Amino acid sequence: MNFEFPDFAPAVPEIFVLSMACTILIVDTFLSEKNRVITYLLSQATLLGAAVLTVTMHSATPQVTFSGTFISDGLADVLKVFIYLITAVVFLYSREYLVVRKLFKGEFFVLGLFAVLGMMILVSGYNMLTLYLGLELLSLSLYAMVAMHRDSMESSEAAMKYFILGAIASGMLLYGMSLIYGATGSLDIGEISSYIRNSSADDMVLLLGLVFIIVALAFKLGAVPFHMWIPDVYHGAPTAITLFISTAPKIAAFAMVMRLLADGLGGLHVQWQDILVILAALSIAIGNVVAIAQANIKRMLAYSTISHVGFLFLGVLAGTDEGYSAAMFYVLVYALMSLGAFGMVILLSRAGFEADNISDFKGLNERSPWFAFMMLILMFSMAGVPPTVGFYAKLAVLSAVVDVGLVWLAVFGVVFAVIGAFYYLRIIKFMYFEKPEDTAPLVTDFDMRAVISANALVVLALGIFPGSLIALCATVI
Repeated sequence: MNFEFPDFAPAVPEIFVLSMACTILIVDTFLSEKNRVITYLLSQATLLGAAVLTVTMHSATPQVTFSGTFISDGLADVLKVFIYLITAVVFLYSREYLVVRKLFKGEFFVLGLFAVLGMMILVSGYNMLTLYLGLELLSLSLYAMVAMHRDSMESSEAAMKYFILGAIASGMLLYGMSLIYGATGSLDIGEISSYIRNSSADDMVLLLGLVFIIVALAFKLGAVPFHMWIPDVYHGAPTAITLFISTAPKIAAFAMVMRLLADGLGGLHVQWQDILVILAALSIAIGNVVAIAQANIKRMLAYSTISHVGFLFLGVLAGTDEGYSAAMFYVLVYALMSLGAFGMVILLSRAGFEADNISDFKGLNERSPWFAFMMLILMFSMAGVPPTVGFYAKLAVLSAVVDVGLVWLAVFGVVFAVIGAFYYLRIIKFMYFEKPEDTAPLVTDFDMRAVISANALVVLALGIFPGSLIALCATVI
Protein backbone atom coordinates (compact mmCIF):
# COMPACT_ATOMS: atom_id res chain seq x y z
CA MET A 1 0.00 0.00 0.00
CA ASN A 2 1.51 3.31 -1.10
CA PHE A 3 1.10 6.23 1.27
CA GLU A 4 1.46 9.63 -0.35
CA PHE A 5 2.38 12.40 2.08
CA PRO A 6 -0.13 15.24 1.52
CA ASP A 7 0.93 18.64 0.24
CA PHE A 8 -0.01 21.07 3.02
CA ALA A 9 0.73 24.23 1.00
CA PRO A 10 -2.80 24.73 -0.46
CA ALA A 11 -4.29 24.46 3.06
CA VAL A 12 -1.88 26.89 4.79
CA PRO A 13 -4.58 29.60 5.25
CA GLU A 14 -6.88 27.05 6.95
CA ILE A 15 -4.05 25.81 9.18
CA PHE A 16 -3.21 29.42 10.10
CA VAL A 17 -6.83 30.29 11.00
CA LEU A 18 -7.21 27.11 13.08
CA SER A 19 -3.94 27.76 14.95
CA MET A 20 -4.86 31.39 15.65
CA ALA A 21 -8.41 30.52 16.77
CA CYS A 22 -7.02 28.00 19.28
CA THR A 23 -4.38 30.52 20.43
CA ILE A 24 -6.99 33.29 20.89
CA LEU A 25 -9.21 30.86 22.82
CA ILE A 26 -6.36 30.25 25.30
CA VAL A 27 -5.20 33.90 25.46
CA ASP A 28 -8.76 35.10 26.09
CA THR A 29 -9.08 33.02 29.28
CA PHE A 30 -6.28 35.09 30.86
CA LEU A 31 -7.67 38.49 29.89
CA SER A 32 -9.72 40.75 32.13
CA GLU A 33 -12.86 42.49 30.86
CA LYS A 34 -11.06 45.77 30.21
CA ASN A 35 -8.37 44.03 28.11
CA ARG A 36 -10.89 42.14 25.96
CA VAL A 37 -10.03 44.42 23.05
CA ILE A 38 -6.86 42.29 22.65
CA THR A 39 -9.06 39.36 21.58
CA TYR A 40 -10.75 41.63 19.03
CA LEU A 41 -7.42 42.86 17.64
CA LEU A 42 -5.97 39.33 17.43
CA SER A 43 -9.11 38.18 15.57
CA GLN A 44 -8.77 41.00 13.05
CA ALA A 45 -5.05 40.20 12.67
CA THR A 46 -5.99 36.54 11.99
CA LEU A 47 -8.32 37.56 9.16
CA LEU A 48 -5.70 39.90 7.71
CA GLY A 49 -3.02 37.18 7.90
CA ALA A 50 -5.33 34.64 6.26
CA ALA A 51 -6.08 37.08 3.44
CA VAL A 52 -2.36 37.73 2.85
CA LEU A 53 -1.62 33.98 2.81
CA THR A 54 -4.51 33.24 0.44
CA VAL A 55 -3.46 35.95 -2.02
CA THR A 56 0.29 35.25 -1.93
CA MET A 57 -0.17 31.46 -2.25
CA HIS A 58 -2.69 31.71 -5.09
CA SER A 59 -1.82 29.44 -8.01
CA ALA A 60 -3.06 29.88 -11.58
CA THR A 61 -3.68 26.13 -11.82
CA PRO A 62 -6.03 24.35 -9.34
CA GLN A 63 -4.17 22.41 -6.64
CA VAL A 64 -5.75 19.27 -5.21
CA THR A 65 -4.38 17.71 -2.02
CA PHE A 66 -5.28 15.39 0.89
CA SER A 67 -6.04 12.50 -1.48
CA GLY A 68 -8.32 14.60 -3.68
CA THR A 69 -10.56 15.87 -0.85
CA PHE A 70 -9.36 19.50 -0.84
CA ILE A 71 -9.01 21.89 -3.78
CA SER A 72 -7.43 25.33 -3.99
CA ASP A 73 -8.53 27.10 -7.17
CA GLY A 74 -9.49 30.58 -8.34
CA LEU A 75 -13.09 30.23 -7.17
CA ALA A 76 -12.01 29.16 -3.67
CA ASP A 77 -9.41 31.93 -3.29
CA VAL A 78 -11.73 34.76 -4.41
CA LEU A 79 -14.57 33.59 -2.16
CA LYS A 80 -12.21 33.17 0.80
CA VAL A 81 -10.86 36.72 0.44
CA PHE A 82 -14.44 38.07 0.41
CA ILE A 83 -15.27 35.95 3.49
CA TYR A 84 -12.28 37.42 5.38
CA LEU A 85 -13.15 40.97 4.33
CA ILE A 86 -16.82 40.69 5.27
CA THR A 87 -16.09 38.96 8.61
CA ALA A 88 -13.55 41.68 9.49
CA VAL A 89 -16.20 44.35 8.85
CA VAL A 90 -18.77 42.33 10.87
CA PHE A 91 -16.36 42.28 13.84
CA LEU A 92 -15.79 46.03 13.50
CA TYR A 93 -19.53 46.87 13.29
CA SER A 94 -20.29 44.54 16.21
CA ARG A 95 -17.66 45.73 18.69
CA GLU A 96 -19.48 48.72 20.21
CA TYR A 97 -22.88 46.99 20.05
CA LEU A 98 -21.50 44.05 22.07
CA VAL A 99 -19.68 46.28 24.59
CA VAL A 100 -22.85 48.24 25.40
CA ARG A 101 -24.86 45.00 25.93
CA LYS A 102 -22.12 43.31 27.98
CA LEU A 103 -21.74 40.65 25.28
CA PHE A 104 -18.21 41.69 24.30
CA LYS A 105 -16.70 38.30 25.11
CA GLY A 106 -13.98 36.19 23.54
CA GLU A 107 -16.53 33.54 22.59
CA PHE A 108 -18.02 35.81 19.91
CA PHE A 109 -14.69 36.22 18.13
CA VAL A 110 -13.47 32.63 18.62
CA LEU A 111 -16.76 31.19 17.37
CA GLY A 112 -16.63 33.68 14.49
CA LEU A 113 -13.16 32.44 13.52
CA PHE A 114 -14.22 28.79 13.74
CA ALA A 115 -17.20 29.66 11.53
CA VAL A 116 -14.76 31.27 9.06
CA LEU A 117 -12.67 28.07 9.13
CA GLY A 118 -15.82 26.06 8.39
CA MET A 119 -16.58 28.37 5.46
CA MET A 120 -13.02 28.00 4.13
CA ILE A 121 -13.28 24.18 4.24
CA LEU A 122 -16.71 24.39 2.60
CA VAL A 123 -15.34 26.58 -0.19
CA SER A 124 -12.36 24.25 -0.83
CA GLY A 125 -14.07 20.90 -0.24
CA TYR A 126 -13.75 18.52 -3.19
CA ASN A 127 -15.19 15.48 -1.48
CA MET A 128 -18.66 15.11 0.00
CA LEU A 129 -17.29 14.32 3.46
CA THR A 130 -15.04 17.40 3.42
CA LEU A 131 -18.01 19.56 2.43
CA TYR A 132 -20.06 18.04 5.24
CA LEU A 133 -17.31 18.67 7.81
CA GLY A 134 -17.00 22.29 6.72
CA LEU A 135 -20.76 22.77 6.86
CA GLU A 136 -21.05 21.28 10.35
CA LEU A 137 -18.16 23.37 11.71
CA LEU A 138 -19.86 26.48 10.33
CA SER A 139 -23.34 25.49 11.52
CA LEU A 140 -22.34 24.52 15.07
CA SER A 141 -20.47 27.81 15.48
CA LEU A 142 -23.52 29.77 14.30
CA TYR A 143 -25.92 27.87 16.62
CA ALA A 144 -23.73 28.78 19.60
CA MET A 145 -23.44 32.42 18.49
CA VAL A 146 -27.23 32.81 18.20
CA ALA A 147 -27.60 31.49 21.77
CA MET A 148 -24.86 33.76 23.20
CA HIS A 149 -27.31 36.19 24.83
CA ARG A 150 -28.46 33.69 27.44
CA ASP A 151 -30.71 36.15 29.31
CA SER A 152 -32.84 36.72 26.21
CA MET A 153 -35.78 34.37 25.66
CA GLU A 154 -35.93 35.42 22.00
CA SER A 155 -32.28 34.46 21.41
CA SER A 156 -32.68 31.10 23.15
CA GLU A 157 -35.82 30.32 21.14
CA ALA A 158 -34.14 31.36 17.88
CA ALA A 159 -31.11 29.17 18.66
CA MET A 160 -33.31 26.14 19.38
CA LYS A 161 -35.24 26.57 16.13
CA TYR A 162 -32.03 27.09 14.19
CA PHE A 163 -30.39 24.03 15.77
CA ILE A 164 -33.35 21.68 15.22
CA LEU A 165 -34.01 22.72 11.61
CA GLY A 166 -30.27 22.80 10.88
CA ALA A 167 -29.95 19.25 12.23
CA ILE A 168 -32.81 18.11 9.96
CA ALA A 169 -31.09 19.73 6.96
CA SER A 170 -27.76 18.11 7.85
CA GLY A 171 -29.47 14.72 8.14
CA MET A 172 -31.04 15.15 4.71
CA LEU A 173 -27.69 16.17 3.23
CA LEU A 174 -25.97 13.10 4.71
CA TYR A 175 -28.75 10.81 3.48
CA GLY A 176 -28.50 12.32 -0.02
CA MET A 177 -24.72 11.88 0.01
CA SER A 178 -25.05 8.25 1.13
CA LEU A 179 -27.48 7.53 -1.73
CA ILE A 180 -25.10 9.11 -4.25
CA TYR A 181 -22.25 7.08 -2.76
CA GLY A 182 -24.38 3.94 -3.13
CA ALA A 183 -25.11 4.77 -6.78
CA THR A 184 -21.61 5.89 -7.84
CA GLY A 185 -19.30 4.12 -5.38
CA SER A 186 -17.46 7.36 -4.59
CA LEU A 187 -17.65 10.50 -2.46
CA ASP A 188 -15.12 12.33 -4.62
CA ILE A 189 -16.71 15.21 -6.58
CA GLY A 190 -14.60 14.59 -9.71
CA GLU A 191 -15.27 10.83 -9.74
CA ILE A 192 -19.03 11.35 -9.22
CA SER A 193 -19.06 13.80 -12.15
CA SER A 194 -17.26 11.37 -14.50
CA TYR A 195 -19.52 8.46 -13.39
CA ILE A 196 -22.67 10.46 -14.23
CA ARG A 197 -21.28 11.52 -17.61
CA ASN A 198 -20.55 7.90 -18.54
CA SER A 199 -23.78 6.30 -17.30
CA SER A 200 -27.55 6.62 -17.52
CA ALA A 201 -29.11 9.68 -15.88
CA ASP A 202 -32.26 7.66 -15.06
CA ASP A 203 -30.76 5.88 -12.03
CA MET A 204 -33.51 6.25 -9.39
CA VAL A 205 -31.08 6.01 -6.45
CA LEU A 206 -28.98 8.79 -7.95
CA LEU A 207 -32.04 10.99 -8.54
CA LEU A 208 -33.35 10.38 -5.01
CA GLY A 209 -29.94 11.38 -3.63
CA LEU A 210 -30.05 14.52 -5.78
CA VAL A 211 -33.46 15.50 -4.35
CA PHE A 212 -32.26 15.11 -0.75
CA ILE A 213 -29.15 17.18 -1.47
CA ILE A 214 -31.17 20.00 -3.08
CA VAL A 215 -33.59 20.03 -0.13
CA ALA A 216 -30.63 20.35 2.27
CA LEU A 217 -29.07 23.15 0.19
CA ALA A 218 -32.43 24.96 0.09
CA PHE A 219 -32.65 24.65 3.89
CA LYS A 220 -29.17 26.06 4.40
CA LEU A 221 -29.72 28.97 2.00
CA GLY A 222 -33.28 29.61 3.19
CA ALA A 223 -35.24 29.01 -0.03
CA VAL A 224 -39.03 28.57 0.08
CA PRO A 225 -40.54 26.21 1.31
CA PHE A 226 -37.56 25.53 3.62
CA HIS A 227 -37.28 29.14 4.79
CA MET A 228 -39.17 29.07 8.09
CA TRP A 229 -36.08 29.45 10.29
CA ILE A 230 -34.72 32.63 8.67
CA PRO A 231 -37.20 35.28 9.99
CA ASP A 232 -37.18 33.83 13.53
CA VAL A 233 -33.39 33.52 13.71
CA TYR A 234 -32.76 36.98 12.20
CA HIS A 235 -35.27 38.52 14.62
CA GLY A 236 -34.32 36.57 17.73
CA ALA A 237 -30.52 36.74 17.51
CA PRO A 238 -28.65 39.87 18.69
CA THR A 239 -28.27 42.19 15.69
CA ALA A 240 -24.47 41.71 15.59
CA ILE A 241 -24.95 37.96 15.14
CA THR A 242 -27.79 38.44 12.61
CA LEU A 243 -25.33 40.63 10.68
CA PHE A 244 -22.81 37.75 10.57
CA ILE A 245 -25.36 35.04 9.64
CA SER A 246 -26.79 37.14 6.80
CA THR A 247 -23.48 37.81 5.03
CA ALA A 248 -20.41 35.54 4.86
CA PRO A 249 -22.21 32.15 5.33
CA LYS A 250 -24.28 32.89 2.20
CA ILE A 251 -21.02 33.04 0.19
CA ALA A 252 -19.96 29.66 1.62
CA ALA A 253 -23.42 28.18 0.87
CA PHE A 254 -23.07 29.35 -2.75
CA ALA A 255 -19.69 27.56 -2.90
CA MET A 256 -21.34 24.36 -1.62
CA VAL A 257 -24.02 24.66 -4.33
CA MET A 258 -21.28 25.05 -6.95
CA ARG A 259 -19.23 22.07 -5.70
CA LEU A 260 -22.21 19.73 -5.38
CA LEU A 261 -24.50 20.71 -8.26
CA ALA A 262 -22.23 22.30 -10.86
CA ASP A 263 -19.02 20.28 -10.33
CA GLY A 264 -20.36 16.97 -9.00
CA LEU A 265 -23.89 16.58 -10.34
CA GLY A 266 -23.57 18.73 -13.48
CA GLY A 267 -24.49 15.70 -15.62
CA LEU A 268 -27.95 15.76 -13.99
CA HIS A 269 -28.51 19.42 -14.87
CA VAL A 270 -31.81 18.76 -16.67
CA GLN A 271 -33.18 17.09 -13.54
CA TRP A 272 -32.03 19.63 -10.96
CA GLN A 273 -32.85 22.63 -13.16
CA ASP A 274 -36.59 21.83 -12.90
CA ILE A 275 -36.40 21.68 -9.08
CA LEU A 276 -34.44 24.95 -8.85
CA VAL A 277 -36.96 26.70 -11.13
CA ILE A 278 -39.71 25.91 -8.59
CA LEU A 279 -37.54 26.91 -5.59
CA ALA A 280 -36.46 30.17 -7.28
CA ALA A 281 -40.00 31.16 -8.31
CA LEU A 282 -41.46 30.42 -4.86
CA SER A 283 -38.62 32.22 -3.05
CA ILE A 284 -38.86 35.35 -5.20
CA ALA A 285 -42.66 35.52 -4.90
CA ILE A 286 -43.17 34.66 -1.22
CA GLY A 287 -40.05 36.49 -0.01
CA ASN A 288 -41.08 39.77 -1.66
CA VAL A 289 -44.80 39.59 -0.83
CA VAL A 290 -44.44 38.62 2.86
CA ALA A 291 -41.70 41.25 3.40
CA ILE A 292 -44.27 43.98 2.65
CA ALA A 293 -46.27 43.03 5.78
CA GLN A 294 -43.30 43.27 8.17
CA ALA A 295 -42.96 46.08 10.72
CA ASN A 296 -39.69 44.74 12.14
CA ILE A 297 -36.72 45.61 9.91
CA LYS A 298 -34.79 42.44 10.80
CA ARG A 299 -37.78 40.29 9.76
CA MET A 300 -38.21 42.42 6.63
CA LEU A 301 -34.56 41.90 5.70
CA ALA A 302 -34.99 38.17 6.44
CA TYR A 303 -37.79 37.86 3.86
CA SER A 304 -35.70 40.06 1.57
CA THR A 305 -32.89 37.47 1.95
CA ILE A 306 -35.31 34.73 0.88
CA SER A 307 -36.16 36.65 -2.31
CA HIS A 308 -32.44 37.26 -2.99
CA VAL A 309 -31.79 33.50 -2.64
CA GLY A 310 -34.42 33.02 -5.35
CA PHE A 311 -32.53 35.40 -7.66
CA LEU A 312 -29.27 33.60 -6.81
CA PHE A 313 -30.87 30.31 -7.93
CA LEU A 314 -31.78 31.92 -11.26
CA GLY A 315 -28.08 32.12 -12.15
CA VAL A 316 -27.33 28.59 -10.91
CA LEU A 317 -30.26 26.90 -12.68
CA ALA A 318 -29.13 28.29 -16.05
CA GLY A 319 -26.32 25.70 -15.85
CA THR A 320 -23.95 27.79 -18.01
CA ASP A 321 -20.65 29.46 -17.14
CA GLU A 322 -22.38 32.82 -17.63
CA GLY A 323 -25.10 31.77 -15.20
CA TYR A 324 -22.64 30.53 -12.58
CA SER A 325 -20.53 33.72 -12.80
CA ALA A 326 -23.75 35.83 -12.58
CA ALA A 327 -24.78 33.87 -9.45
CA MET A 328 -21.34 34.39 -7.91
CA PHE A 329 -21.51 38.12 -8.70
CA TYR A 330 -24.99 38.21 -7.14
CA VAL A 331 -23.98 36.51 -3.87
CA LEU A 332 -20.94 38.78 -3.40
CA VAL A 333 -23.04 41.87 -4.06
CA TYR A 334 -25.81 40.62 -1.76
CA ALA A 335 -23.28 40.07 1.06
CA LEU A 336 -22.03 43.66 0.71
CA MET A 337 -25.58 45.08 0.68
CA SER A 338 -26.70 43.00 3.67
CA LEU A 339 -23.54 44.03 5.53
CA GLY A 340 -24.42 47.69 5.06
CA ALA A 341 -28.14 47.30 5.84
CA PHE A 342 -27.62 45.47 9.15
CA GLY A 343 -24.69 47.81 9.89
CA MET A 344 -27.16 50.72 9.70
CA VAL A 345 -29.49 48.94 12.16
CA ILE A 346 -26.54 48.59 14.57
CA LEU A 347 -25.60 52.26 13.98
CA LEU A 348 -29.05 53.42 15.11
CA SER A 349 -29.07 51.09 18.16
CA ARG A 350 -27.79 52.14 21.57
CA ALA A 351 -27.89 51.00 25.20
CA GLY A 352 -31.39 49.75 26.05
CA PHE A 353 -32.67 50.42 22.52
CA GLU A 354 -32.68 48.08 19.53
CA ALA A 355 -33.44 49.97 16.31
CA ASP A 356 -35.15 46.91 14.86
CA ASN A 357 -38.46 48.47 13.82
CA ILE A 358 -38.89 50.17 10.47
CA SER A 359 -40.45 53.14 12.32
CA ASP A 360 -37.08 53.69 14.08
CA PHE A 361 -35.78 55.05 10.76
CA LYS A 362 -38.36 57.87 10.76
CA GLY A 363 -36.79 61.27 10.18
CA LEU A 364 -33.24 59.91 9.89
CA ASN A 365 -32.52 62.62 7.31
CA GLU A 366 -33.11 65.28 9.99
CA ARG A 367 -30.90 63.48 12.50
CA SER A 368 -28.08 62.61 10.07
CA PRO A 369 -28.44 63.50 6.36
CA TRP A 370 -25.24 61.62 5.51
CA PHE A 371 -26.30 58.28 6.98
CA ALA A 372 -29.81 58.68 5.56
CA PHE A 373 -28.13 58.96 2.15
CA MET A 374 -25.99 55.86 2.87
CA MET A 375 -29.14 53.89 3.77
CA LEU A 376 -30.84 55.21 0.63
CA ILE A 377 -27.99 53.83 -1.52
CA LEU A 378 -28.23 50.42 0.21
CA MET A 379 -32.03 50.23 -0.13
CA PHE A 380 -31.92 51.31 -3.79
CA SER A 381 -29.29 48.62 -4.43
CA MET A 382 -31.35 45.90 -2.72
CA ALA A 383 -34.37 46.98 -4.78
CA GLY A 384 -32.28 46.82 -7.98
CA VAL A 385 -32.43 50.51 -8.88
CA PRO A 386 -29.70 51.80 -11.24
CA PRO A 387 -26.96 53.01 -10.94
CA THR A 388 -26.38 50.82 -7.85
CA VAL A 389 -24.71 47.43 -8.13
CA GLY A 390 -27.91 45.60 -7.13
CA PHE A 391 -29.35 46.51 -10.54
CA TYR A 392 -26.45 44.85 -12.39
CA ALA A 393 -26.63 41.79 -10.14
CA LYS A 394 -30.31 41.25 -10.97
CA LEU A 395 -29.69 42.04 -14.65
CA ALA A 396 -26.87 39.43 -14.80
CA VAL A 397 -28.95 36.54 -13.39
CA LEU A 398 -32.03 37.50 -15.43
CA SER A 399 -29.90 37.59 -18.61
CA ALA A 400 -28.58 34.12 -17.76
CA VAL A 401 -32.08 32.59 -17.60
CA VAL A 402 -33.15 34.41 -20.79
CA ASP A 403 -30.11 32.93 -22.58
CA VAL A 404 -31.29 29.38 -21.78
CA GLY A 405 -34.83 30.07 -23.02
CA LEU A 406 -36.59 30.59 -19.66
CA VAL A 407 -37.98 34.01 -20.63
CA TRP A 408 -41.15 33.52 -18.55
CA LEU A 409 -39.03 33.05 -15.42
CA ALA A 410 -37.10 36.26 -16.11
CA VAL A 411 -40.40 38.17 -16.57
CA PHE A 412 -41.69 36.60 -13.33
CA GLY A 413 -38.52 37.77 -11.54
CA VAL A 414 -38.85 41.33 -12.88
CA VAL A 415 -42.53 41.58 -11.82
CA PHE A 416 -41.79 40.49 -8.27
CA ALA A 417 -38.66 42.66 -8.08
CA VAL A 418 -40.93 45.65 -8.83
CA ILE A 419 -43.39 44.50 -6.13
CA GLY A 420 -40.47 44.03 -3.73
CA ALA A 421 -39.21 47.57 -4.36
CA PHE A 422 -42.19 48.81 -2.28
CA TYR A 423 -40.81 47.76 1.11
CA TYR A 424 -37.34 49.18 0.39
CA LEU A 425 -38.85 52.49 -0.77
CA ARG A 426 -41.02 52.58 2.39
CA ILE A 427 -37.85 52.87 4.49
CA ILE A 428 -36.66 55.75 2.28
CA LYS A 429 -40.08 57.43 2.74
CA PHE A 430 -39.76 57.08 6.52
CA MET A 431 -36.25 58.57 6.49
CA TYR A 432 -37.03 61.57 4.30
CA PHE A 433 -40.75 62.35 4.69
CA GLU A 434 -41.56 61.53 8.32
CA LYS A 435 -40.77 63.39 11.53
CA PRO A 436 -38.24 61.65 13.81
CA GLU A 437 -39.71 59.87 16.85
CA ASP A 438 -36.24 59.53 18.35
CA THR A 439 -34.04 62.64 18.45
CA ALA A 440 -31.02 61.09 20.20
CA PRO A 441 -27.75 61.76 18.32
CA LEU A 442 -26.00 58.87 16.56
CA VAL A 443 -23.06 58.25 18.87
CA THR A 444 -20.59 55.77 17.41
CA ASP A 445 -16.87 55.33 16.97
CA PHE A 446 -15.23 57.09 14.05
CA ASP A 447 -14.03 53.79 12.55
CA MET A 448 -17.59 52.42 12.34
CA ARG A 449 -18.90 55.63 10.77
CA ALA A 450 -16.05 55.57 8.23
CA VAL A 451 -16.42 51.88 7.32
CA ILE A 452 -20.22 51.97 7.01
CA SER A 453 -19.87 55.00 4.73
CA ALA A 454 -17.26 53.16 2.67
CA ASN A 455 -19.55 50.10 2.58
CA ALA A 456 -22.42 52.07 1.01
CA LEU A 457 -20.13 54.02 -1.33
CA VAL A 458 -18.57 50.75 -2.59
CA VAL A 459 -22.10 49.52 -3.44
CA LEU A 460 -22.60 52.73 -5.45
CA ALA A 461 -19.13 52.60 -7.06
CA LEU A 462 -19.55 48.96 -8.11
CA GLY A 463 -22.84 49.98 -9.74
CA ILE A 464 -21.10 52.70 -11.76
CA PHE A 465 -18.10 50.48 -12.57
CA PRO A 466 -19.33 46.86 -12.31
CA GLY A 467 -17.00 45.51 -15.01
CA SER A 468 -14.02 44.52 -12.85
CA LEU A 469 -16.02 42.39 -10.36
CA ILE A 470 -18.08 40.79 -13.16
CA ALA A 471 -14.86 39.97 -15.04
CA LEU A 472 -13.29 38.50 -11.88
CA CYS A 473 -16.31 36.21 -11.35
CA ALA A 474 -16.24 35.12 -15.02
CA THR A 475 -12.50 34.37 -14.80
CA VAL A 476 -12.64 32.02 -11.82
CA ILE A 477 -15.79 30.03 -12.75
